[in-house]
Amino acid sequence: MSRKKIIAGNWKMYKTLSQANELVSAIADGINASTLNAEIWITPPAIYIHGLAQQFGNTALRFGAQDLSKHAEGAYTGEVSAAMLQSIGAYYSLVGHSERRQYHHENDTLIGDKISAALSQNLMAVYCCGETLNEREAGNHFNIVEQQISTALFRFSAAQLNQIVIAYEPVWAIGTGVTASAAQAQEMHKFIRAIISKQFGDIAAEQIRILYGGSVKPNNAAELFSQPDIDGGLIGGASLVADDFLKIIQGAN
Repeated sequence: MSRKKIIAGNWKMYKTLSQANELVSAIADGINASTLNAEIWITPPAIYIHGLAQQFGNTALRFGAQDLSKHAEGAYTGEVSAAMLQSIGAYYSLVGHSERRQYHHENDTLIGDKISAALSQNLMAVYCCGETLNEREAGNHFNIVEQQISTALFRFSAAQLNQIVIAYEPVWAIGTGVTASAAQAQEMHKFIRAIISKQFGDIAAEQIRILYGGSVKPNNAAELFSQPDIDGGLIGGASLVADDFLKIIQGAN
């Protein structure tokens, strides 16, 4: 079957409001919706989602959050719930990004709870997983990724996987300028699809979209996206520059 690619930009903690509007306007202007073969998702800081979704809601762009709370509501200062995100126009949320794991000590049990929260409000969840450099050099990368996926995702049903996208992001290739080769990325994506097939069945494995995240740039996007099990990218730094992001989008066409 043919899976529609997703090009998702993760802005992290960058851009003022005026800069955010300028960047999204340039991206929207640069996209030819009639020839677009990918879904374009943009993940700005949460405080910008409402305004951007209202201003650019009639374009091909979809907006989402970088994180969300596992709680539906309550006395959790600084947290943002799935219902809040849904109410301001969010379409999805990233969950379990490597920086959340590293700096906020999130584990896959908590991340699974956050996915449950997203799904409860009909948000798509982009589940991030991947190994560190030490884990890869020790030859443990397959075991690490399988453990991450089983802990976070095996609680869900095959039907619920329709609301989940997996993003494989080797930690050693995030923001380092180092990129997994297309062959390395494809190898892990194929492995992830096999894990999903074993647990949820062949149909679910064929349908789920698996993105690659790790220093995707205009000069390597097309090769990465041409691999049979890579269904697009989770783009960091290059999503902050309109020309670079648009060239990456072209790489998916």
